[in-house]
Amino acid sequence: MIHGLAVYEREPDAVQNTVDALTASLFGPEPRVFTHVVEREGTIVGIAMWFVTYSTWTGTHGIWLEDLYVDDAERGQGYGKALIASLAAECVERGYSRLEWTVLDWNAPALSFYRSLGAAPMDEWTTQRLTGDELAGLARHVERG
Repeated sequence: MIHGLAVYEREPDAVQNTVDALTASLFGPEPRVFTHVVEREGTIVGIAMWFVTYSTWTGTHGIWLEDLYVDDAERGQGYGKALIASLAAECVERGYSRLEWTVLDWNAPALSFYRSLGAAPMDEWTTQRLTGDELAGLARHVERG
């Protein structure tokens, strides 16, 4: 499913995750990532991978939806909505204040789907990321003592 998402997002060679790393993240002694799945006839056809966030403004946790993906052949069956609804239910059950995610600006079908659910864009916010050499370079500036 992760590779299928990478292909859909035009980054088929970008996935570095492994079965071992995924297993440790999901089923290790202190899981930090969680996945809801849609299974049909013994095959997983949709996933929603997420982790817990925290809002300093509300003083409550939330859910960050890292990846939502439904197999191409299974779209239009309501699986994506069911997955997002299950995360909304997690938020309500746990007293979390928000469910958030990013979407590629060219992904018109996803944007339309999210609007149909009532999701609103956060136009004033821009996602920032440090990786690779920049991440390592900045880390070298931390005084260890």
